[in-house]
Amino acid sequence: MAWIRTISMAEADEKLRDAMEGQKALYPKEYATPVHPTDGGGALIVASHSLIPDALYHAFATFGVLMSPDLPLSRRQHEMITTMVSVTNRCVY
Repeated sequence: MAWIRTISMAEADEKLRDAMEGQKALYPKEYATPVHPTDGGGALIVASHSLIPDALYHAFATFGVLMSPDLPLSRRQHEMITTMVSVTNRCVY
């Protein structure tokens, strides 16, 4: 497995903290607890982007906005689409 240097919340500057908190605020409540948390409690996939706070925010905020309960698709439909895309791409979801 590749090793990617990450910056923890304890070491994060204001820009990184704002990016992490901003993208997390957009996620549905079901995503509040990461499946594979870091030592600091955040998600590993988010931490892997910690060296570039702007990229971190924009990449994960996009997902948060696309999963908004204000959109016409239900959570069940989102999950069905995600599962089918993963199966099609032969990746684990």
